[in-house]
Amino acid sequence: MNHAAPADDELARGVVAGDEACLAAAYDRWSAQVHAVARRSLGDPKEAEDVTQLVFLGVWRGRHGYRPQLGTFPGWIMGIARHRIADAHAARTRRTPPPGLAAPAGPPGPEAVLDRLLVRAELARLPPDQRRVLDLAYYEGLSQRQIAERTGWPLGTVKSHTRRGLRRLRHGLGGA
Repeated sequence: MNHAAPADDELARGVVAGDEACLAAAYDRWSAQVHAVARRSLGDPKEAEDVTQLVFLGVWRGRHGYRPQLGTFPGWIMGIARHRIADAHAARTRRTPPPGLAAPAGPPGPEAVLDRLLVRAELARLPPDQRRVLDLAYYEGLSQRQIAERTGWPLGTVKSHTRRGLRRLRHGLGGA
């Protein structure tokens, strides 16, 4: 590497070739941006720092998967960041039940068990695409935009599946 700041494509070639100095330079150049995006999304500086470290670990481990013809090196890094942030949100959702669904102090009563069974039965009746969108939203805590990225569906399609699925659930459970 020369003494002038290397160009992005030069850093990318170095990282792909296994040059740790290029990885360090990439970290110096983009870690603040990755951290800022993670902190804005997650709201927790410590968690954002963890995500930032995971992103650059992912850059190093996945370096042979970088394809310059598919996008810029910083864009690839930010794509890894988006996935790591989504993973952090999903992990947080698994650790903490959504508001209003906190675990009861004791074992669930028969009404709670029955409610869960009824909801599961109604979910099973939904068309597969609507059920998938609602599963990703509820059980994995993904936003509609994240669901669109995960499934490859247009955002409008995800929104339509969500709306129709919730409407069918409400109707099937005897709601208005």
